[in-house]
Amino acid sequence: MLVLSRKKDEKLMIGEDIEVTIVEVKGETVKIGISAPPEVKIYRGELLDAIHEAARQPAPDLTELDRKLRAKKEK
Repeated sequence: MLVLSRKKDEKLMIGEDIEVTIVEVKGETVKIGISAPPEVKIYRGELLDAIHEAARQPAPDLTELDRKLRAKKEK
């Protein structure tokens, strides 16, 4: 892992197409801006972890879910 120190408004480049800018630093929170081509997918780490975890779970029983939703509407 490459670790860099950056200040507000400083940038770093990933290859020639991806630019990361430090937008704001407030306490322990850093806001970053990312400029990348549209075909580059950018995910927060915790979201990607959740997507991978959900993919490992068995698919839900949609028939049972539908039955529960219909029963709830009938009440």
